[in-house]
Order: sequence, then C-alpha cells, then structure tokens
Amino acid sequence: MDLKARQALLNYAQTYQQLYQRQPSDLRLLDEEWVIVNGARMRVSELIYLTEQLQQEYYQGQNQRRNIVLRLVQWLKQR
Repeated sequence: MDLKARQALLNYAQTYQQLYQRQPSDLRLLDEEWVIVNGARMRVSELIYLTEQLQQEYYQGQNQRRNIVLRLVQWLKQR
C-alpha cells in the first residue's frame, strides 16, 4: 500500500484523538487513493485536508484555553 495514504491515516487518527479524546469509529485504507473515515469514502488528498482542518481547530482551542488562563493569572495578580 501507498506510504502517503498510511501516513495520512495515522496523522488523522492522532489528530482526531487529540481533539475528541477518542478513536475514529471507522478508519480503513481501501487502496492507494481511497480511504474510509467514519463511514465516509474519501480520497487521501481529502483526508489530508480534513486532518489539517482538525489540527487548526485543536490549536485554536488550545490558544483559547491558554488565553483564559493568562487572563485569570493577570486578574489574580491585580488582587
């Protein structure tokens, strides 16, 4: 099987786990160009794009939490 497709599946599974704290329900490699992700058939290129979107969502959430903590620390310092 294609190394790019396998790497795309691995990256997606890791990103999905980080974001949702669970494994994807259905993740299979059909051939070099097609995969099944949570019951949906898609091209490897689409999976790579989806993974990038999930990573962006994850990092935005991390930044929001960090900003909240920093604001709380600054507020507590003022007290």
